[in-house]
Amino acid sequence: MRRDAIFYQIFKRSPRLLFDLVPYPPANPGDYRFESVEVKEPSFRIDGVFLPPDDAAPKVVFFAEVQFQKDEALYRRFFSEVLLYLYRNRLSYDDWYGVLLFASRSLEPQDQQTHRSLLNGEQVQRVYLDELGTIEAQPLGIQLMQLTIASESEMVEQAQRLLEQVREEGIAQEEIIEVITTIVVYKFVNLSREEVEAMLGINLEDVRVLREAKEEGRQEGRQEGRQEMLAAAVPLLLQAGLTIEQIAQQLQVSVDEIQQVQADRSS
Repeated sequence: MRRDAIFYQIFKRSPRLLFDLVPYPPANPGDYRFESVEVKEPSFRIDGVFLPPDDAAPKVVFFAEVQFQKDEALYRRFFSEVLLYLYRNRLSYDDWYGVLLFASRSLEPQDQQTHRSLLNGEQVQRVYLDELGTIEAQPLGIQLMQLTIASESEMVEQAQRLLEQVREEGIAQEEIIEVITTIVVYKFVNLSREEVEAMLGINLEDVRVLREAKEEGRQEGRQEGRQEMLAAAVPLLLQAGLTIEQIAQQLQVSVDEIQQVQADRSS
């Protein structure tokens, strides 16, 4: 499951979900805008930047990093990106806050000494999804995040319960249903639309991620399908903040193939 892309879609559709993890959220979480931001010279890309509205006072920018694989250089990279971004935009914000979201504590880098003042300060929070407690007791936003780490046997039941909760609470159904469907489709990539509908007990009129994931799964192993899969997946993963090297590793292809996809899109 490509969780970086999933979390990009989750936060893009509903930026306010991040603030369920923040002990001191802004007064206007629904007005924040989520973006993937490139910081040049050197070039960095931060997984998620939550930009305050123009009329916010004070203007607090939030940085999010989603980590589902081991990366010992994570803290060095994250804080370099954040501080360089703040330097480049030093007149734009009054304060900042960082959220590092791990699937589990075991994925956290061992070297925590170098950045201890930041890691242990009040501006940075580390969250471990598998330590947040029973999923049923969490706010909806956190339940959606925990759904990404559920096993196949648990995911269907949890997704069905979340859908029922959405209906009962009268939440913005279309948006949340699309997020839940996105997570399930990435988990069960080979299922048809009808199978996903039967599994979740809903009718899907037109879910883009279902078409993309299905096409990707069916075409693997054939050269033509391989190129179509790369053309569809690479832009999404780049938007999610992955480097070319990370994308090549996740898709099990060469760096040259990823660069070729970029070149084809630019031509």
